[in-house]
Amino acid sequence: MAIKLWPFLCWCWCFFKFAACLQNETDRLALISFKEAIQQDPFNLFISWNDSVHFCNWKGVSCSQRHPDRVIALKLNSQRLGGSLSPHIGNLSFLRIIDFQNNSFYGQIPQEIGNLRRIQYIRLSNNSFQGNIPTNLSHCSNLVSLNLIDNKLVGNIPTELGSLSKLESLGLAINNLTGTIPPSIGNLSSLNQISLARNGLQGKIPEEISRLGKLRFLVFLDNNLIGEIPPVLFNISSITIFAVSYNQLHGNIPSNIGLTLPKLSSLQLAQNRFTGPIPNSLSNASALQQLPLSYNGFSGLFPKNLGMLQNLGIIDFSDNKIQDELSFFDSLTNCSNLRVLDLASNVFSGIVPNSIANLSKSMIYIALSNNQLYNAIPLGIENLLNLRFLLFDRNNLNGPLLIDFNKLQRLEMLDLSSNKFTGTIPSIGNLSMLSNLYMGFNNLHGSIPPSIGTCYNLIELDLSHNSLNGSIPKQVISLTSLSISLNLAANALTGPIPSEVGLLQNLVQLDLSDNRLSGMIPNTIGKCLRLEMLHLEGNLFEGEIPDVLSALQGLQELDISRNNFSGRIPDSIAELDGMNHLNLSYNQLQGEVPKHGIFLNASAVSLTGNNDLCGGITELKLPSCHSSNSKKNSLSTALKVIIPVIVVAMFFALLLSFLIFWHHRKRMSRKKKISMPSFKHQFLRISYAELFKATNGFSTANIIGVGSYGSVYRGILEQVEIEVAVKVINLQQRGASNSFISECQALGSIRHRNLLKLLSVCSSMDFEGNDFK
Repeated sequence: MAIKLWPFLCWCWCFFKFAACLQNETDRLALISFKEAIQQDPFNLFISWNDSVHFCNWKGVSCSQRHPDRVIALKLNSQRLGGSLSPHIGNLSFLRIIDFQNNSFYGQIPQEIGNLRRIQYIRLSNNSFQGNIPTNLSHCSNLVSLNLIDNKLVGNIPTELGSLSKLESLGLAINNLTGTIPPSIGNLSSLNQISLARNGLQGKIPEEISRLGKLRFLVFLDNNLIGEIPPVLFNISSITIFAVSYNQLHGNIPSNIGLTLPKLSSLQLAQNRFTGPIPNSLSNASALQQLPLSYNGFSGLFPKNLGMLQNLGIIDFSDNKIQDELSFFDSLTNCSNLRVLDLASNVFSGIVPNSIANLSKSMIYIALSNNQLYNAIPLGIENLLNLRFLLFDRNNLNGPLLIDFNKLQRLEMLDLSSNKFTGTIPSIGNLSMLSNLYMGFNNLHGSIPPSIGTCYNLIELDLSHNSLNGSIPKQVISLTSLSISLNLAANALTGPIPSEVGLLQNLVQLDLSDNRLSGMIPNTIGKCLRLEMLHLEGNLFEGEIPDVLSALQGLQELDISRNNFSGRIPDSIAELDGMNHLNLSYNQLQGEVPKHGIFLNASAVSLTGNNDLCGGITELKLPSCHSSNSKKNSLSTALKVIIPVIVVAMFFALLLSFLIFWHHRKRMSRKKKISMPSFKHQFLRISYAELFKATNGFSTANIIGVGSYGSVYRGILEQVEIEVAVKVINLQQRGASNSFISECQALGSIRHRNLLKLLSVCSSMDFEGNDFK
């Protein structure tokens, strides 16, 4: 009998040995399939995954001690792996832990993952998984933690997940899930953490969640949940974090919340529609650290005794309707861990108490904006050396700014705008971390401190609507860190825009409007390539609109109205494709308006008050340029006819006058007689040399007549610059001398319109010593 049993035992041993070998091979092949689906391995993690090393020693792989060669854990988190998740992972039947967090896996989570009946932890957060959550995860009955946070999952939360009775942590936040929160979640009796934040979930919060007696973290914020919070949820005394901010929930907060939730450390109700008072019982939640209740309709007084909560770090009651004075600041000085105090946009009134300077040295954020506070900011607030944000804007605070802001070395934002502060801008040159400075809409005067130019991290500066004067400091307008906005509008600044404005190459908005700035727009402004809004209206700028503005391809708003610009509108302005608002009104521009680009949109362009502009599209209602050109063309045509006629008429009139004058002279010279004794002292004395020069040396070309006793020459006397007739007597002819005397006497005594006037006589010697008459 023993002999017959032995072969049977050997057969059984071989069978199980073969089965074990087959199972070992299954795990190895599943791992190889998993590796093959990986497309990205920047840290070369899979170099160790080869046949020279047993797969239980591959990096990230852990095997069981009780069941050798069986994979129980895959821990490959934060390796920057990229690829899909192989469905063969479902063959690792002993697997208990999958940790692929912080990688770049994509595609769907395979349904085969539901075959892992021993799985306890699935951690796939911070990847790019898509598709629906596998419904057969409900088969993973030993699942303790399911973390699918920060993926791209869609669809509904599977109702089947409600069967995972051992589940302690459910993380589905930061996906694209829709639908309602399934009531079956209330069956997860072991659940202590649930995070469904930042999805598109709708509907009401199910009352069944109140059955989760072990729940500590309830995080439903940033969805589209509606209705009231079921009151029974406030009876889960184990809750420490209750976060439902950024929904559409409404109703009141139970007055005894601090008693029913004694372990509460964070109550996050911001940006909903809650109303009623903030319960005073919150002071009983001694572990309370965070209290963000902003953007609701809470009213009443500031809750009493919050100063008893020494662990309280954040109080954010902004944008509610709380009415109170700030006397409660005295008790808040006991909150030694307080870091954030935001009471902005309520109805707080009165003065800012001196006790504000005694708040926790850990304070980083104080906001009392948009209330009804008055008087000055108390001295001593500069001793809160860790302050990073100090916001007092939109109140009725007044007086000079005497605080030494330079002590607040960590200050990043200072907003004192829309108050009634007076005096000069205090020194802030040492605030190297300051990024946002707002002092607009006050009564500050004096010049802009050049020391602001040493705030090298400043990205936004608003000093508008004050009474500041002087020029714009070069140190300020050359602050290259300015990237959001530089607003100096509505002051009394003078002088030109410094050319250093071209250093603001990252600036988006520049507003220098309504000052007394003058000169021309510097060409360097064309280097501000990221400029989207440029306002220079209401100044004394002059000259032409510079073509360099066409370099500002991102410009959306340009307002240079109410200045003294002249010349034509550059066509390049119309070529700024992104422009949606252009105001050139009330200047001295002229010429034709372009008919393309923004000038095709009459509602986006204002040209009023430029009387010499014409043309453009009809909707601009400008006079036509053609009518003016027609008049000019008609005038030009008339001038082309009239001018030649006038020139020709004048020429003939002058010619006729000359001929009459010459003819008159000629006749006079023939009839006058010269008497030397009688006229030698009454006429011009003319020498032989002058007559020689006047007649070009008595040239034959100048002879205009020949008589019996001599010849007559035409000449021009240089000393009187007139044309004359010179009669030269031929003394070789008998009786010529007597004839010369008789003619001179006759011409000297006779006056007749046909006789030439006798100018002079000459009796001398020529250049050869001969007599000359």
